[in-house]
Amino acid sequence: MNLFPALALALSLAAAAVAAPPPDAKTIADAVDRRYNGLRSLRAEFTEIYRGAGLERIESGTLWLKRPGKMRWEYRQPREKLFLADGKVAWFYVPSERQARKAPLKKVDDLRSPLRYLLGRAKLAKEFDDLAVAADVPPLTRENVMLRGAPRGMADRVTSVLLEITPENRIARLVIEEVDGATTEFRFADTAENVVVSDDQFRLSLPPGVEVVESAEVPVP
Repeated sequence: MNLFPALALALSLAAAAVAAPPPDAKTIADAVDRRYNGLRSLRAEFTEIYRGAGLERIESGTLWLKRPGKMRWEYRQPREKLFLADGKVAWFYVPSERQARKAPLKKVDDLRSPLRYLLGRAKLAKEFDDLAVAADVPPLTRENVMLRGAPRGMADRVTSVLLEITPENRIARLVIEEVDGATTEFRFADTAENVVVSDDQFRLSLPPGVEVVESAEVPVP
């Protein structure tokens, strides 16, 4: 058996791997922008994990996004609650509390709010300062790439955000690191793009007897 062709091939592949440039943050971000800017709507299952002050809270549900600027976070576990944005107004509703809070969307200081701009207006390089590949952070899925950046306009609350990007240029995970050391992580799965979703999904319909409280800001669920 002649081993020289196999050895030559192995050496060639090794050389190619060494020569391959590391992933570039701008190239990855531009590809993510193109993917999301081409979408009209999106649905995904999410898991939200909060860690802070010695606590860990895990919640899950379904996220809907629709152009322009519409967003619905429908929590199912461990209890039902809803965070809704119709492009102008934000709502937070917990059925068990019989109360719904309403605020102008532009006044809402919420870690999820920037996600409403993903569809049609995505520009990661403008949303994050110092956007770079986070080679020191392993992704949950080996073939994914981690990016790190500092979100603009949130320096008083957030130090950095990690984004896990798939080979298909989808955002599979966000990890938000707050100034007090707490982290909020969002994991997305079973993503469906350009799904049919009615505008009614982004309007809050309340049963009789629910109190509506209008305030300057909606609390984080």
